[in-house]
Amino acid sequence: MTPINILIVDDREENIIALEALLSRNDIRLFTTTSPNDALKIAWENNISVALVDVQMPEMDGFELVEMLKSNPRTKDIMVIFVTAISKESKYAVKGFGAGAVDYLFKPLDPYITSAKVDAFVTLARQREEIKQKNEELKDFALVVKNSADIICSVDAGSLRIKTINPAVEAILGYKQTEVFGTSIIDLAVEDQRAELRRKLGEIIKDNRNFAVFEFQFNTFDKRVIWVECRASFRGNTIFINISDSSPQKSYQQQLIKSKELAEYGKKVKETFLANMSHELRTPVNGIIGIGNLLRKTTLNEQQGNLLDMLDTSSRSLLGVINDVLDISKIEAGKFSIVRSPNNLRVIVNSVFGLLKFNADEKNIEFLLEIDDDVPETLQIDSLRLNQILMNLLSNAIKFTDRGRVRLSVSVLQKLNDKVKLKFSVEDTGIGIAPERLSKIFESFEQAEDDTSAKYGGTGLGLTIVKKLIELKGGDLTVSSKVGQGTIFNFTNWFNIAKNKTEAKAPAPDKKLAPFVNVSVLVAEDNVINQFMVTKILKDWNVTVAVAESGNKAIEMLRENDYDLILMDTHMPGLNGYQSARIIRTEFEEPMRSVPIISLSASAFEHEQTEALAAGMNDVLPKPFEAHQLHAKMLKLLKGKNDIKKPV
Repeated sequence: MTPINILIVDDREENIIALEALLSRNDIRLFTTTSPNDALKIAWENNISVALVDVQMPEMDGFELVEMLKSNPRTKDIMVIFVTAISKESKYAVKGFGAGAVDYLFKPLDPYITSAKVDAFVTLARQREEIKQKNEELKDFALVVKNSADIICSVDAGSLRIKTINPAVEAILGYKQTEVFGTSIIDLAVEDQRAELRRKLGEIIKDNRNFAVFEFQFNTFDKRVIWVECRASFRGNTIFINISDSSPQKSYQQQLIKSKELAEYGKKVKETFLANMSHELRTPVNGIIGIGNLLRKTTLNEQQGNLLDMLDTSSRSLLGVINDVLDISKIEAGKFSIVRSPNNLRVIVNSVFGLLKFNADEKNIEFLLEIDDDVPETLQIDSLRLNQILMNLLSNAIKFTDRGRVRLSVSVLQKLNDKVKLKFSVEDTGIGIAPERLSKIFESFEQAEDDTSAKYGGTGLGLTIVKKLIELKGGDLTVSSKVGQGTIFNFTNWFNIAKNKTEAKAPAPDKKLAPFVNVSVLVAEDNVINQFMVTKILKDWNVTVAVAESGNKAIEMLRENDYDLILMDTHMPGLNGYQSARIIRTEFEEPMRSVPIISLSASAFEHEQTEALAAGMNDVLPKPFEAHQLHAKMLKLLKGKNDIKKPV
């Protein structure tokens, strides 16, 4: 508690000592003097609340001292108690009160009366200080309210009429203060929101809320409509409301919502375009590869075999470019997933090495593989994506190296419990990359030099895909290079060591696939070449084949005939594959309701494959596919239903 300052003025020192002894305590700070002139100085320099002044003093009597104190704005509020030994006649009391005193103490002082009176005035002084402080705060608040950029008003809870309002109403709504005094706050809202505003204010009154926030549209003086945010408090039969113009924020929010909707629409359009592009590009490639495989089963001379080899190389190269573009699109759309499972790392690496060894031998460059002995054999790996990363890095290295070597090395950097950090390093002695181009080679459609595509081919997407795949796997990719000396790509990542060893999946056998017995298949496919290819493959397996060029035709044929299995393209005119599958699963009777359906989708997007399964299809075979893949899926779905001949 802040002490109250009390000034004692008496020309006799013994009187001062007596008063000090009587008044000394923690909540009082005493200032004493025997000189009236010093008293004026003390009062000026300190915040004196109460002064005990002797009436009779030689230099200046008490009446004169008090008149001087009261004449100064800085000391005029001091409460003066006269201490006197002269007569108690009324004329002296009148003179003292006229000078500004608030009370009298008569000598000899009664200690009880003196203490009681001082206590009363100390309490009064504290109350005056509090009132003064609150007045200052009210002045500050009044200044804030007056100059606030928001409308601040008080509203009668009974009538909802405006009692007070600050000048901001003119800046925000265009009304003068006098124009809205006494009017209903409800009238400021647009007509179709007035009932809701009345209901909202009624809730605040009913629930006696200390704070509530709500938004409404208000009319302005010039007939505009703006959004306002209201912050209301209810107290003492009055609602206090702070009203701010929220139109800019509302407009920004609406723009954000519109931008979000446009972005989502654009994303959907892009995904639809990519799905269609995937189908339209991969479907003919599927036909080319499939017909090439069929031609290989016919009698060919050496020249025709070479031409088929070139056809196969070109078609698979085209498929690689298509897959690159689609992979980038899927990664950017956030629809690319990493699926880890126990895999033999050495088998994966050796498989990639074996596939590219022929390319290196053709260029007469040394192709080396080094795997440290302490590299664990079985790890949790997404084998498809690791294969893709290594194929891209090694293919690039071989493509840009004309002499010397390309080396792939796998080493252990760190082991921690059941985890291991591996480093994959691809080193070549090729053309190298200029320092200013190093930062750009990972950007989509960028290559090391402007004429690289013309000289070496490629889309410029390979390294972009590699970097994004490595980042999705939680790894790091670095590159160092010197022009004319070569390049080193280092890829590091943590892997979980798998507990169970897995056997590498054996490649599809080249021998003739076993024919089926008494199996009829409906092929729903709109592409003529794919119709021919699939029909030829199935007939080679002794399968009875019927073809429907649309979903509507497939449904019509199913109503007239029974089939053991359906191969359903997802993109067809009329009813698409998804719609057709749903009709079969919901509208047909058994046994056709449960006929096995394999989706032959040319889409590379997982969500379309998921949609096929959700529509009721049993399995998905993405185009382009190999004959043995189709055979395996048919065998699985027809197992136990039909006998299958042993291969000849």
